[in-house]
Amino acid sequence: MLEWPPVEFPVIEFRPSDLKRGTNGWRRLCKRVREACETFGCFEVVYEKISAKVREETFELMKELIEVPVERKQKNVSPLPYHGWVGPCNQVSLLYEGFRLGDASNYDSVKSFAQLMWPDGHPRFW
Repeated sequence: MLEWPPVEFPVIEFRPSDLKRGTNGWRRLCKRVREACETFGCFEVVYEKISAKVREETFELMKELIEVPVERKQKNVSPLPYHGWVGPCNQVSLLYEGFRLGDASNYDSVKSFAQLMWPDGHPRFW
């Protein structure tokens, strides 16, 4: 059995002062995010305005999303590559799943996605 070594993902703190576009802090933050994405494909965000409770609830919802049957996940499609659902497809990415929402900041877009994943409804996910 193939055993993967533990991976530690980068942790990037988002400070309000670094979120001002064009500042040196902004440029350093952008560089760290780009490097994390290029190297690991992800990173953990630490941001003081997001409470531990909200983080825990978000991770619980993500677990629920991963447990959605593959047949439903496959309905999240797009003509663009890597848009929509991308599932485990080879030995390199057996644990990878990607979900793409067209506009994750839009309530109707998130609601539509949730209805696709949970046809009987899942208002907590919205």
